[in-house]
Amino acid sequence: MGSVMKARVLVVEDDFAVLEALKLMLEEYYEVIVAVNGIEAVKLYEKFKPDIVLMDIAMPEMDGVQATKEILKRDPDAIILCVTAFATHRGKEILDAGAKEIIEKPFTRKQLIERIESYLKK
Repeated sequence: MGSVMKARVLVVEDDFAVLEALKLMLEEYYEVIVAVNGIEAVKLYEKFKPDIVLMDIAMPEMDGVQATKEILKRDPDAIILCVTAFATHRGKEILDAGAKEIIEKPFTRKQLIERIESYLKK
């Protein structure tokens, strides 16, 4: 049986409990890389070139909007999905920065994986 390459997902989230929950939801299906702020996200994106990024908006040091812009500067084809509970406040801002869509918290594992898969299949 050949080993199937798992898609690589970069999860960017400063809340440790949320980060752990996302990791648990995803690690069965994907190779999960985690970053706790935007600066780390940009560095890890360059190093690992993940297939998809799940980006929080509100984070210290560099927020998700800025990190999205920085990643897209380096890789215009990057697929960045915003995962947030604050879609109404800053949703337009992160979509304008280049995120593909907003996945609003709370969501189920099934919903999250369906959204990720819809981009990976393209």
